[in-house]
Amino acid sequence: MARYITITLDKRGVTCRARLLDEDAPLTCDAVWDVLPQSGDAYHAKYARNEVYTLIPRITAAPRRENPTVTPIPGDVCLFDFEPWEIGNSAYGYEPGSEAHAAQGATDLAIFYGRNNLLLNGDVGWVPGNVFAAIEEGLPELAAACNDLWMRGVEGETMSFARA
Repeated sequence: MARYITITLDKRGVTCRARLLDEDAPLTCDAVWDVLPQSGDAYHAKYARNEVYTLIPRITAAPRRENPTVTPIPGDVCLFDFEPWEIGNSAYGYEPGSEAHAAQGATDLAIFYGRNNLLLNGDVGWVPGNVFAAIEEGLPELAAACNDLWMRGVEGETMSFARA
């Protein structure tokens, strides 16, 4: 039986529904499912292009690599696992005290809403993400809201993941 999650940009009131890819990423799906619901500040990617994400406390049960990609497509939902030293650099712009500066590292839950994404960071090189879900409902509305984040800023926006 398929499992689903909802992903919401809370301030903008936009929600999509994604199907977990249990056959392709069973360990990642279970690790995420077990910690839901989660919510945090929304960020629009600087490097990856059409990505919006939130940082949550590190999901240590998640595998480092499972169903990885460096070229996510529209509708992909990915998990990135970061050690503390990987994203705590002040050049990334995360506020002191945010999940990015947590001693245990952080988990990045991300959605991709458009084409031509490339997960390449100038500081560290390729940054593969585990594709663990696919957005099946609400992607056009979510993409419009994500473009609004890009053009008008993310201040005050939060992103929530929950079981559907």
